[in-house]
Amino acid sequence: MLKVPDHQVAGHRQARDGKPFPLIDDAGRFYKPLQDDDRGSKEVAFYSSFSSNTRVPDHVRRLFPVFHGTQLIEASDGSGLRPHLVLEDVVSSRSHPSVMDIKIGSRTWYPEASEDYIQRCFKKDRETSSLSLGFRISGLQIYGNEESRLWKPENKLVQNLSAADVKVVLKKFVSSNFPDDPNSDPDCSFAASVYGGSTGILAQLLELKAWFEDQTMYHLNSCSVLMVYEKEKVLKGERSDAEAKLIDFAHVTEGKGIIDHNFLGGLCSVIKFISEILTSPDECTTKVCLQDSDKNTNDSENCTTEGM
Repeated sequence: MLKVPDHQVAGHRQARDGKPFPLIDDAGRFYKPLQDDDRGSKEVAFYSSFSSNTRVPDHVRRLFPVFHGTQLIEASDGSGLRPHLVLEDVVSSRSHPSVMDIKIGSRTWYPEASEDYIQRCFKKDRETSSLSLGFRISGLQIYGNEESRLWKPENKLVQNLSAADVKVVLKKFVSSNFPDDPNSDPDCSFAASVYGGSTGILAQLLELKAWFEDQTMYHLNSCSVLMVYEKEKVLKGERSDAEAKLIDFAHVTEGKGIIDHNFLGGLCSVIKFISEILTSPDECTTKVCLQDSDKNTNDSENCTTEGM
């Protein structure tokens, strides 16, 4: 049985203007409607190429959703059968996931796009943090310590943040106090569990960075990093099982032997923000933030923002 996902934080959260929303099933699969123009076919082409590309190392491949092909199913808006991408549902194993969608790159348009599309993207890049920081937060949801408490601000609110505000949101994402409380500062008490450590989000992003410093097969325009973890597990003293996954490949173009500096620069910027939260004494109120993060911090210091 297909149903509407509860935890989508960016993109179209509901069917409108003839654009149906994604669906999920109980088997851990995510059904994304193919867009009618060439964006749909481009995304299928990317997944088909990427999933069979033997030059992609396994440790990098796991940072992308598993591709299960395409399927013709009834669209969520009742408009009839429609082709859908069938992908891994990244949050399916979590009952109350905290999720953040970060669009990577100071430029979200691709050179082959129409002039009208380029101007619309450039306007949004300039009005959000994309142009200044190399990334922008597209959407997020954060659960409080009680499962019933959920903070899911409007996307426009989090997309138009300053650098200081972006850092605050990244801190709220890994804090124990509820994020919409104006009287308390984020305590970063889950930073070590979620961002730090040998298997945390920072380590995963550094693996991705190392690959993008060499790979010249793909240019990932307007793609996002999805960060996911479950606060309830951390509160119980269990591993957070934090994950970073790359999503949205409707605008991927061929690398043609050139490094994707736009994506790499934006990724390095995200890494820098997270690394500072882990290591700066004035960024976290708990010493645990420094545990098991020395190696990741040293690696992140080598990150550059060339091409931003």
